[in-house]
Amino acid sequence: MFLITATVNAQMLKKDFELADKQYKLMLETQHDLTSFPRSMDKDGKVKGVGVFDWTGGFFPGVMWYIYEYTKDPTWQALATKWTTALEKGKDLNQHHDIGFVMYCAYGNAARLEKDPKKVEVYNQILIHSAKTALTRFDPKLGVIKSWNTKASWDGKTIWKYPVIIDNMMNLEMLCYVSKITGNPVYKNVAISHALKTMQNHFRSDFSTYHVVDYDLETGKVLHQQTNQGYSDNSTWSRGQGWAIYAFTMMYRETRDERFLKAAKKAADFYLNHPNLPKDKIPYWDFNVGQKGYQADWKADGRINLSHIPRDASAGALVASGLLELSTYVDEKQKLFYFKNAETMLQSLSSDKYLAKTGTNGGFILKHSVGSFPHNFEVDAPLVYADYYFLEALLRYQKAVN
Repeated sequence: MFLITATVNAQMLKKDFELADKQYKLMLETQHDLTSFPRSMDKDGKVKGVGVFDWTGGFFPGVMWYIYEYTKDPTWQALATKWTTALEKGKDLNQHHDIGFVMYCAYGNAARLEKDPKKVEVYNQILIHSAKTALTRFDPKLGVIKSWNTKASWDGKTIWKYPVIIDNMMNLEMLCYVSKITGNPVYKNVAISHALKTMQNHFRSDFSTYHVVDYDLETGKVLHQQTNQGYSDNSTWSRGQGWAIYAFTMMYRETRDERFLKAAKKAADFYLNHPNLPKDKIPYWDFNVGQKGYQADWKADGRINLSHIPRDASAGALVASGLLELSTYVDEKQKLFYFKNAETMLQSLSSDKYLAKTGTNGGFILKHSVGSFPHNFEVDAPLVYADYYFLEALLRYQKAVN
């Protein structure tokens, strides 16, 4: 159906997972501090680690779980278990909204892949605790989970009181899972409330996305629709659009609410049909960098080179994974459209342009991601979450074509 031979598919998967195996084994040779979770690489080629309360901590053990899922090598299961266990303190992460990223990418995969029921129960109890922590940032009156605490915007003129970012959608999967294992609908109901309010206020009429929406604490009124990591308030930050594609697809899976499927499809269609999406389908970090009608409110002078706008492989990997799931919920014509675009993204990421050579790139798999261009942070760098969604997409691809 998808016009690809099993041989080509197997060769790409084998090559990419063999590289993942080698790279992360090399990285682990230098990573002995179980309180520091690899996130990226500095300019000297050294791995940069973060603590348990950084939003990216769960991706490192998550990568190991995916390598184990493909290889069935018990060595990887043992390593994934060790680094997952090291994250347990994250169950109390309430300084920001990202507990779903931190705990579900690690403990969710652990619970899914572990065969020992006693260990699964331990993992589930930690996820239940994590979900309770997540709900402490939910305001029933506003209907959304608060992303950051009070924070100033780039221009310094706006103080966000109750900011909610599109990334926050990704934390809802853990809440849906905990409702399933406990039978308590409160967690899923919060996820649905948050998703509906996000759908209402984060999408523009063309289904591009705002990064940040700020709410009035008393009235619930939308005060600001802006950006923090994109080019401008009215531009489309590519990874933010990816969060929307992936997470609204996931919310449809968990609820079968057609509104979420429509949102996912519209967000995906905006992304895939955008005239500024490169032929290899790996996006620039923002779709509207330097374009007429888009004005950065951060100090962009001298930093924008229109002949070399950085790509974001993390967005490409994320969208590929989201599209592969989305392709399973739509009619045959749409299925082929979403699947073939995801396949192109994986083939591009599997090329020498984006795939690291063994022993390089700090041990990470993918090159050319962007953390936050406005902050001049992790620009054209490897990122652990790019690797995570790349491997997840490869596993989804394998299941789709086999």
